[in-house]
Amino acid sequence: MYKNKITQALLIGAGLTFGAATFPAMAAHVPEGTKLADKQELVKGNGTEVASIDPQKTEGVPESNVIRDLFEGLVNQDGDGNVVPGVAESWETKDNKTFIFHLRKDAKWSNGDPVTADDFVFTFQRAVDPATASPYAWYLEMTTMKNAAQIINGKADKSTLGVKALDANTLEVNLESAVPYFVKMMGHTTVKPVNKKVLEKWGDQWTKPEHFVGNGAYVLSKWVVNERMVMVRNKNYWDDKDTVIDKVTYLPIENQVAEMNRFLSGEIDMTNELPNEHFKRLEKEHPEDVSVVGNLCSYYYGFNNEKAPFNDVRVRKALSYAIDRDVITKILLGQGQKPAYFLTPEVTADFHPVMPEYGTWTQKERNQKAEALLKEAGYDKSHPLKFNLLYNTSENHKKNAVAIASMWKKALGVDVTLENQEWKTYLDNRREGNFQITRAGWCGDYNEASSFLSLMQSNNSSNDPRYHNKEYDAVMEKALASTSDAERADLYAQAEALLARDMPIAPIFQYVKARLVSPQVGGFPKNNAEDKIYTKDLYMLAK
Repeated sequence: MYKNKITQALLIGAGLTFGAATFPAMAAHVPEGTKLADKQELVKGNGTEVASIDPQKTEGVPESNVIRDLFEGLVNQDGDGNVVPGVAESWETKDNKTFIFHLRKDAKWSNGDPVTADDFVFTFQRAVDPATASPYAWYLEMTTMKNAAQIINGKADKSTLGVKALDANTLEVNLESAVPYFVKMMGHTTVKPVNKKVLEKWGDQWTKPEHFVGNGAYVLSKWVVNERMVMVRNKNYWDDKDTVIDKVTYLPIENQVAEMNRFLSGEIDMTNELPNEHFKRLEKEHPEDVSVVGNLCSYYYGFNNEKAPFNDVRVRKALSYAIDRDVITKILLGQGQKPAYFLTPEVTADFHPVMPEYGTWTQKERNQKAEALLKEAGYDKSHPLKFNLLYNTSENHKKNAVAIASMWKKALGVDVTLENQEWKTYLDNRREGNFQITRAGWCGDYNEASSFLSLMQSNNSSNDPRYHNKEYDAVMEKALASTSDAERADLYAQAEALLARDMPIAPIFQYVKARLVSPQVGGFPKNNAEDKIYTKDLYMLAK
C-alpha cells in the first residue's frame, strides 16, 4: 500500500481521469489505469439479521461482517490475510508480554472526536466487565492480559486490567504470559473500540442510526430490521481519501435460492453463500460470478455433554461415526469442502494434523462400530435413540441436517426431530444449553490453531457443548503459555487426540467460502483465509 503513495501522488498531480469517474485523489489500492463506475455503491448479502452491532455484545460472523465496516481496531488485514496497521500505525514488543501501540494522530470518531488510547482502555475493560456479559469475554482472558481472568470471574475490578494509556496516542498492554501472536489477536471484533461518551449518553440505544458513532470507514445511515442495513462513507475516517465505495448495503437473506435470484437479477453484487444444489449449474452457466476460496472455518455438530444420553461418550461416538462425511462434502456440497475428523481446519497456519483412527476407517467400518457402541449404551433399532437437532434458519443447514438425520436413521435406527430457529434465538438457546445436539460452525478469530482448540476449554464462554476435561484444559494451558512453535504444534496434536477420544463434538467438514461475486467488484480478496472483507478496500468497476 505505502509504495503506491508515490504513484498516487504523481497521478493526482497529473490530474488523470480514470474511466467514467474522475477522482481528485485516486485511492492507493486501485491499480493504475482502472476504469471506475460512476456509481460507487455495493450491495452484499449477509445471510441473516444481525443480533447486534455492538462489538462487545456480538459473537457471530454476520455481525463481524458489518462491524468491520463500522469500527476499526488496532490492526486490520490485507487481501492475503497479513496484519496491517489500523488505528495503530506501529507497535513493538521486546518480550511478547508487553506491547506498545502507537496510534494515529489523525484517527477520529465519526462525530469528529479524536480516537485515543483511553478509548481502547475503556473498550478492553468493558469487554471483561461481568456487567457487560460479553459472549467473547473469554477472548481477552485467552490473550493472557493481566487480571483478565480474575475480572471476568468477579474477583478483581476492571480497572486492574493490564492495559493503560501512556498518553493520548500510546497504548500499553501487559500480558501474564508471552504470546507471540498477540498482535494478530487484536484484529478481532471484540477489541474494536466504542465511544464511551456516546454509550453513556444513549445506553443500549447507541447503535441506532440516529445515535451511532463509530471509527470505521463507514457510518450507519439506515437500519430496517430484517430488510436492510445501509452505511455511507465516514468523512472523518483517517483514510477516507483512499476509500472509493460511497455506500454499502447489507441484506439479511437466509434463503440462498432467493439470494441467488436477486444476484442474477442484478440487485446484489456479492452474495453471502450460494445454494448447494445450484453450484454445478452456476459454475457452468456463470463461471465469471462463482468465487470459491479456502476458509478458516469448521462445521460441526455439538453434543450437550451435560444432558443424558449425550453425557455418554459411546452415544457421542456412535453418532459421529455414522455421519458419512464424504457424502456431505462430495455429493451434497461438492464445492471443495474437506471431510473433517478434527476441529482445526488444515489451512490453519503451522497446523499439522494427525488423522484420528476413526478417520482411517471405511464408512462401513464406522457404521459397524457405531451400531455396537450404541447397543452398548442401551439403544438399538427396537429401542431407538430419540432426540432433537437444533440448527439456525438456513436452507443449506436444513439440507445438511436432513441428510445426516437420514444417515443416522439408516445406520442406527435413530429418530431425529429437526428444529430450526432464527439466528438470535438459536444463539441464546445454544448459550443457555437448551439443546440436545446443535449445528455449529467456528471461524478462526486469528490464523493459529489455538483459535479453534481454546473453544473446548472449560473456561471458554463459547464452549456451548459444555465439555469439561481437566486433562484437555492442562494441555491447552501449556500450549498457550509456550513460545516454542514446535512444542505448541505437538500440544495442539495432543488436544485434537483428546477431542477424538472424548468426542464432545462431531466435526463434519472444513469450509470453503463459495459465493457469487459480480466481476464489477474490484479488489475482492481471494487469499484471505478468514474471509475478512473490508468494503474500504473494494471498488466498483465500469461495465
